[in-house]
Amino acid sequence: MRLQQATWPDLDGRSPLVVVALGSVEQHGRHLPLTTDTVIAQAVAEAAVPELDDAVLAPSLAYGASGEHEGFPGTISIGTEALTALLVEYGRSVGRWAGRLLVVNGHGGNLDALRTAVPRLRQEGRDVAWFPCGVPGGDAHAGRTETSLALHVEPAGVRSELAAAGETAPIGELLPRLRAGGVRAVSPDGVLGDPAGASAAEGAELLTGLVDRLVAAVRGWDADAAGRLLG
Repeated sequence: MRLQQATWPDLDGRSPLVVVALGSVEQHGRHLPLTTDTVIAQAVAEAAVPELDDAVLAPSLAYGASGEHEGFPGTISIGTEALTALLVEYGRSVGRWAGRLLVVNGHGGNLDALRTAVPRLRQEGRDVAWFPCGVPGGDAHAGRTETSLALHVEPAGVRSELAAAGETAPIGELLPRLRAGGVRAVSPDGVLGDPAGASAAEGAELLTGLVDRLVAAVRGWDADAAGRLLG
């Protein structure tokens, strides 16, 4: 069920799991759309919901904390403080009628807000958790990983002819410079990684892996101290 197509009687007497994708509107190099994080998180949530018992897919939360990308036109960030407040109030409201809430996160900049808001909601007695759309070994931003996923879930939005390598140093080495000057100070084109070799076929495999991990994590429903589902 999609919440945007439901009426209130469809949910009356139920206590479903509400699944919502959380993304961002931020630069993704010259070749990927500004909404890439939201689109990928939505695709993961959308594919997982039919595999979960009594789950409802909510409309995506499209804006996140993307201050590190504000050196590029098109980025719209609401910041960590506002995102934290949004998530807390969202969880409190959903908790009035739903049994559980799962936030499927597509943007690393949202982590501080999630790590604050979700534990607060859990301390209030609400059954809330979050799941990251991270790929082990994947590059940091707009590289092969995200480009492959985008080629699979929204190929019309990818400008493959403009794809080019950006800063490819490990993210751990880049963090001091990123914190000091944002992404543009590190990578003028906004790419942290190399999209070379990206393909829709690889994107399909990556999406399947993310969905399988998400479904398994929800079935176990074991969260760490930050509210992140384990598994």
